[in-house]
Amino acid sequence: MGLREIKKQQTRTAIADAALPLFLEHGFDQVTVAEVARHAGVSTNTVFNYFPAKEDLFFDRQAEVENHLATLVRDRTPGTCPIEAVRDDLLSALRQDHPMLGLQPGAPPFWQVIQDSPALRAREREIGERIEAALATALTEHPPNAADTPGDAGYALPLLLAGAVAGTHRAALRELRRRIMSGEPPARARDAVASAALQAFNLLCPGHDAGDERTSQEPQLPQQEPPKRSPADKGAVEYP
Repeated sequence: MGLREIKKQQTRTAIADAALPLFLEHGFDQVTVAEVARHAGVSTNTVFNYFPAKEDLFFDRQAEVENHLATLVRDRTPGTCPIEAVRDDLLSALRQDHPMLGLQPGAPPFWQVIQDSPALRAREREIGERIEAALATALTEHPPNAADTPGDAGYALPLLLAGAVAGTHRAALRELRRRIMSGEPPARARDAVASAALQAFNLLCPGHDAGDERTSQEPQLPQQEPPKRSPADKGAVEYP
């Protein structure tokens, strides 16, 4: 990355970092782009150059989020079930208490801003749809063995599988959010969601049965040092 690109990235980060405290304090709908620009020390036009819509200031890692599950499928070990790749990534993030899952103290205020804003709730739904579409494309390009079916069934399978996988992933994260927002201790919420997610994904993956010994056991969640990121990091809702 050249110096120009580095400076552009620094400016983008500075604008997003200036916006988040304003949104947390006043609510998304009450803050204007002009206020964000003033706090960031740039012009309003500069803000729009980096963030075409106000919602982009809040979900500033949207592109990364939208492609996350698709990247897991594309980069998985050959012969591995794509559902296993998504499942193992989620369980690994839960083991690490990853800030992007909202297990840190700064997550509930972030989620509350989304809950209070119709515009952000709509954008969150759009992100979920784009995650599913990107995953369907990845499954088409890198299908599981069962997707070698010819004809219409072969074309439809990636779309249906993407809906099932992305939906399960999204449901797990929403349940985690619901539990934490209701005041449940994060460790307890994490363990409960990890156990349910393990069983749900194993039901989807060929070769895994609900009665399999692995699904009847509680997932092991050893304590690991979490990634060095701010508890109030905007990635706290990376997976809508």
